Amino acid sequence: MHLRSSRHSLVFLLSFFLGTAAVGQSTPAPGDAFPPQVAPSQSAPPQQQDSGKTDSSKPQATSPEKPSPSIQEDTSGFIFHTRVDEVVLHATVVDDKQRMVTNLDKAAFTVLEDGRPQNIVSFRHEDIPVAMGIVIDNSGSMREKRDRVNKAAINLVKSSNPQDEVFIVNFNDEYYLDQDFTADLNKMREALEKVDTRGGTALYDAVVASSDHLKKNGKLDKKVLLVVTDGEDNESQESLEQAIRRLQEENGPTVYAIGLLGEEKQRRARKALQFMAEKTGGIAFFPKTLDQVDEISRQVAHDIRNQYTIGYKPTNPKSSGGYRVIKVDAKAKGYGKLTVRTKSGYYAGQERASASGSGK
Repeated sequence: MHLRSSRHSLVFLLSFFLGTAAVGQSTPAPGDAFPPQVAPSQSAPPQQQDSGKTDSSKPQATSPEKPSPSIQEDTSGFIFHTRVDEVVLHATVVDDKQRMVTNLDKAAFTVLEDGRPQNIVSFRHEDIPVAMGIVIDNSGSMREKRDRVNKAAINLVKSSNPQDEVFIVNFNDEYYLDQDFTADLNKMREALEKVDTRGGTALYDAVVASSDHLKKNGKLDKKVLLVVTDGEDNESQESLEQAIRRLQEENGPTVYAIGLLGEEKQRRARKALQFMAEKTGGIAFFPKTLDQVDEISRQVAHDIRNQYTIGYKPTNPKSSGGYRVIKVDAKAKGYGKLTVRTKSGYYAGQERASASGSGK
């Protein structure tokens, strides 16, 4: 992902004129979703120039890919065990009036993978900190909306677990990592204020790169993307189907989406946001006014903090690969119909493969 750089053609031209040393500096490492920073283009607004501060958004060296940890019950708190054979789900339960249900035990849940019952080997209902990417549309049509959206994003973080780690991505026809993982609200505000409302909407590319960054660099097992846009994708190299495919790799993030859509944009853009959210266990919101965005951000934080964490060892070994359909049901005395929202499936064995996947 770009760090306030111009397009890749600029990288090539700079490399050509500055020699082989510059080439070595500007060539991204294999699998980087965010190429190292190059000189900003002349057309970049003054506020986008480097202020001389240390750029915390540069990719950090990472250790070799490790299997995702699972969460075991223990009276002293969380114990993270490495279990390559376990699938971990984060699930929200609501009743028939869409009220959140937070008092269920392990026995209330049934997990099916490809229609076959699975044995739940770990279960937890506790506020678990998350690695979160806030991915916000920076195209021209967002100019009058960014101030309220930015405030809502900060209030989301304030309402979330204080141990969460957050990164900020702004996107228009390209996507920019304007702040890497941090818990510092001031750094987040600074990144959100890097508004350059111009160009098109490369939504799918931004989502794919952000998902890759979460999986490769997020230290926390639970992963979330908040996506805010006001239009239909019109610039991405990735398709919606390709974006969904990447989101559904093992240990992929839950997507919460906010669509600030006008009537002329609603049908296709709404479908895309709903699809990304539903497939990953999140929710897509379509507020009628900007005044509703802040309340939605707090609702997202409440949803994330009140989920069940369910782990199971699939009867079909993950090493055999393939896409697996997941269905989770819940039943409990005193409740009518309960609905469990979690990811609808995953591609087995794809988490490690994503570590060497190509960035943009």
